[in-house]
Amino acid sequence: MSNLLVELFVEELPPKALKKLGESFAAVLADSLKAQGLAAADAAVTSFASPRRLGVHVASVAPKAADKAVQQKLMPVAVALTADGQATPALLKKLASIGAGPEVVPQLKRQPDGKAEALFWDSVQPGATLAQGLQKALDETLAKLPIPKVMTYQLADGWTDVKFVRPAHSLIALHGADVVPVQALGLTSGRTTQGHRFEAAQATISVDTADSYAAQLSEQGAVIASFAERRAEISRQLKGAADALSLTPIDDDALLDEVTALVERPNVLTCAFEAEFLAVPQECLILTMKANQKYFPLLDAAGKLTRHFLVVSNIAPADASAVTQGNERVVRPRLADAKFFFDQDRKKKLEDRVPGLAKVVYHGKLGSQGERAERVQAIAHAIVNQLSMATLPYTVEADDEFKVLDSKVKQAAILAKCDLLTDMVGEFPELQGIMGGYYARHEGLRDGVAIAIEDHYKPRFAGDALPRNHTGTVVALADKLETLVGLFGIGQLPTGDKDPFALRRHALGVIRILVEKNLPLELPALIDAAVPAFGELITNPRDALLTFFADRLAVSLRDQGYSAQEVDAVLALNPTRLGDVPKRLVAVRAFAALAEAASLAAANKRVGNILKKVEGELPTEVKPELLQEAAEQALAKAIADVQPQADTLFEQHDYTGSLKALAALKAPVDAFFDDVMVNAEDPALRANRLALLGRLHGAMNRVADLSRLAT
Repeated sequence: MSNLLVELFVEELPPKALKKLGESFAAVLADSLKAQGLAAADAAVTSFASPRRLGVHVASVAPKAADKAVQQKLMPVAVALTADGQATPALLKKLASIGAGPEVVPQLKRQPDGKAEALFWDSVQPGATLAQGLQKALDETLAKLPIPKVMTYQLADGWTDVKFVRPAHSLIALHGADVVPVQALGLTSGRTTQGHRFEAAQATISVDTADSYAAQLSEQGAVIASFAERRAEISRQLKGAADALSLTPIDDDALLDEVTALVERPNVLTCAFEAEFLAVPQECLILTMKANQKYFPLLDAAGKLTRHFLVVSNIAPADASAVTQGNERVVRPRLADAKFFFDQDRKKKLEDRVPGLAKVVYHGKLGSQGERAERVQAIAHAIVNQLSMATLPYTVEADDEFKVLDSKVKQAAILAKCDLLTDMVGEFPELQGIMGGYYARHEGLRDGVAIAIEDHYKPRFAGDALPRNHTGTVVALADKLETLVGLFGIGQLPTGDKDPFALRRHALGVIRILVEKNLPLELPALIDAAVPAFGELITNPRDALLTFFADRLAVSLRDQGYSAQEVDAVLALNPTRLGDVPKRLVAVRAFAALAEAASLAAANKRVGNILKKVEGELPTEVKPELLQEAAEQALAKAIADVQPQADTLFEQHDYTGSLKALAALKAPVDAFFDDVMVNAEDPALRANRLALLGRLHGAMNRVADLSRLAT
């Protein structure tokens, strides 16, 4: 048993794909070796991935897999043997196809196979040699690599075409110190690879053993082969350089992964730009430095951008001033462009850009961004009206009565998309909304309006913050509802993994706003309020949208740690006010912890099944004079005692208290089912008992469908 190393040396790999390529290369190759019995199931696997190589180290790999006993079913005895026990031509043909002759017939076993007997052949399958197994694993690994875009290139013979992510130049396959003979992409395995283009002590490195690979690459080739180690080293250097200035590097895992994929031996350098650029919104400067230059901006203790930034260089010269100055020179035009865009954009008011939205197509069937802005404004106005008339009071700021809120909402809604026409957002679409907020403040618009314009896309992603004020909350809701109602209304629904308009994200945004802001709004009413804004452009997608929201809500709640049973119990009642859902879930969880819960849930399920079988209209009136049995009299009294308390707590939105009050029903419910025949022969008695069960069912299922908790 020796350790195995495989490395494929190639030209520079796409940086955004390198991490996945490295993980896949190691995992698929190791899994294939394990499946073939060449490596143990718990064998340690180490992945290597640098800009110019993919590799894997697998511990304790056998030179040959163990032989394996195999039992193979041949055919039914009636087909395989004649009446006197001789092999039939069919059996001989089958044996020949698996490499056996007539001499093995006496060794075949007769065993039951269903209703008949069949012949089975026990044989020993030789284990694969490492060369055979590794060749199979390597072929499978290359076929399954998640390559974003395949290249076609020619081998040295000038005739043979190869398809791969980048041209490959060498292949290492070492089992301990021995080369394993395999081939891939026109290459034959050996033990040589290349080090760093500029920093290597020797250009070509001959790897001694599988275990010396990483150390030799580091010492002789100036390459940190492990993606994880290189990433950790960059993080360490970034922190050290930032700490020296008492600053903090921006936290961006995607940027860190990309930079890790661009360098073989990182060297972090500190640079700076002119302070005058700090007058530009920091989001613009940060984005241009990250997206265009792969730099790490530095922030002060308050989270504000400073003029300093960090560069991860792939070389470490004795005098780094040329590298530092070069990066400072390169970033200057980028920042100057951002400043120019910002200065030019502020010369024109957002309000003056509104007519230009009519020239920007939103959707072929839904018109322009101008028409969309008008729809968002109409929907936002309808939401304010619903808030002002909600049965549960919705309190706005003291100086922000609903008329004032409506005024702010209308202004923010019509201006929210205007920054799409600015130079800055044209260059950096990721800044839409953010730049609108800056320009609104520059114009002196009410701060609530500026914040709403900035926040109306929120939440943009899972875990993102919600809009900060009432105006932003309403406009964000209206914007997302306009998208959902409009696209569902023209049949543009997401399918499978395809969701080009991010409708799932929009739905989750609506859910989060309604739930986390605890808004006293009914989801069906919101959809109905949005539909008129579209006129004749769409058909009402209410039912399809409600189902879509229910599915998204269920997934979201399970992701938050609620069990499928708990979620199912609450959502089975189709709650329309989503702000209530968390309280109902908490109540269901508290109820399920009660000693009486299991019995009551089972009884509730039994009641539901009985009521489903009732033909015609369910009786509703319980007549006291027809309550003959002591158990049904006791149940009627218990319901009369418990229901008012449970209903009062329910109306006060104390769902936990409402469900806990039902615990008193356990004993009378159990006694009822033990002592009372519901389907009595007397129609009057039967109707009365069904009415009593109907009342019980209604009392027990206001917060959630408790029958869903029954196991």
